[in-house]
Amino acid sequence: MRYSEYRAYDAVGLAELVAKGEVRPAELLEVASARLDQVDPEINAISLRMDEAGRTAAGRPLEGPFAGVPFLLKDLGQDFAGYPTASGTGPLRKLKADNNSTVVQRWIDAGLVIFGKTTTPEFGAVAVTETGTYGATRNPWNLDRTPGGSSGGSAAAVAAGILPMAGASDGGGSIRIPAACTGLFGLKAGRGLVPAGPDFAEHIFGAATAGVLSRSVRDSAVMFDLLSEPDPGGPYLPSRSAQPYATAVDAPPRRLRIGFTHESPLGTPVHAEAVRAVEATAALLEQLGHQVEQAAPRMDSRQMAHDFMTVWTANLAARLAQARKLSGASDSDFDLTTRVVAAGGRAHSAPTLIEAHGRWNTYTRALSAFHDSYDLLLTPTLAEPPLRIGQTKPPAAVEKIMGVLLELRAGTAITRTPIYRDLVLTNLAPVPFTQLANVTGRPAMSVPLHRTADGLPLGTQFVGPLGSEFLLLQLAAELEQAQPWGHLEPPLFPTAQE
Repeated sequence: MRYSEYRAYDAVGLAELVAKGEVRPAELLEVASARLDQVDPEINAISLRMDEAGRTAAGRPLEGPFAGVPFLLKDLGQDFAGYPTASGTGPLRKLKADNNSTVVQRWIDAGLVIFGKTTTPEFGAVAVTETGTYGATRNPWNLDRTPGGSSGGSAAAVAAGILPMAGASDGGGSIRIPAACTGLFGLKAGRGLVPAGPDFAEHIFGAATAGVLSRSVRDSAVMFDLLSEPDPGGPYLPSRSAQPYATAVDAPPRRLRIGFTHESPLGTPVHAEAVRAVEATAALLEQLGHQVEQAAPRMDSRQMAHDFMTVWTANLAARLAQARKLSGASDSDFDLTTRVVAAGGRAHSAPTLIEAHGRWNTYTRALSAFHDSYDLLLTPTLAEPPLRIGQTKPPAAVEKIMGVLLELRAGTAITRTPIYRDLVLTNLAPVPFTQLANVTGRPAMSVPLHRTADGLPLGTQFVGPLGSEFLLLQLAAELEQAQPWGHLEPPLFPTAQE
């Protein structure tokens, strides 16, 4: 199979070719590996090659809806037995997983051919994929720009055509942000729908969930049927759609009432392109017969961001401590930003953490009240176009000061400095819209409907009420049909290069 043929299909389409005997899994793997060899030196999306595992899988009988389709795991929370899950950091690269994560086992059972892992920021802590261990992962649409994070490697790999779909996860926007940066579709499930087992009940109090990034809505819809199967050992028995999620793409949704806003919850500036993205999406929705008007949930959004960061930084502190224990590494073996943010997390008292998490209920009920009047909330996914590589990196002088404070174990003092607050704001201000869905446990998606004046993708976000994954997929499929995006390719890596 030639690359141009391979690129023309989504994952469901490739699986259909395999089922018909028109192509062998080994041929698909060969094309995917060749494309990886071609583009990865430029985009740096792969943290671990698993060529032997891929060849072994492609050479055995495969069954399932994605039988024979090449696939990459995110190198964070997606364990493959016998291989390390480095979580974007050097100290964990030598520690091999004892068993498969539940979602990974489901991907294997679905017939996917796993042949590598993708880059992620250290512990998935920030919205750009840049680490001291692996360097910067670059956006195939513009190599000077980030593909976002934390599923940045997966997004870059799919956007560059290595494969049609890849593993991802989302604890504060980490599926939706990379999707928005790279022109892909990304749906975050509601709390508890996708299992986190077997080693965890849930991540970040249920705010984080696994999923995929895909070029087509159809691929994500079929994948949802696999991932949302109940886990007998899990903490929840979530309510699934009465209809298979795969059928969501077969018919448009009912006429919806959608409220939209493009004002940052932090009160920080929103780029004109992000405003245009929302306004253009609102116009398209009206053309499709939906009712759209300006509206937003009534809540203290700045306090919500603060309460999210309290939980987020405490979680990062725990992850860093666990990594040190498992690997025997010292603090200096980890990225400076990770250590600084973790120090902020350690500075929180247990009552502070419990109080912050307790207020998540307030925001959940405020969003629920909004959904009493509106089916969906529409916002920008990003407050500005994809950031430049290195844009969030602190100046050298600031890094030196932070390093000294860390050596003095002045964690509490760090959190009181303007430098720390600036660091948090620098990382959160470009992506202030996505955390609401994680805090409230609601499903949300980024749809690639906009391009900036210089050709960069810039997605728009929809947030739905509990159990609205089917509705979101319906709407995404309707938008995809009205304004297709799957055929669009980064100009740096055209099909014609084969």
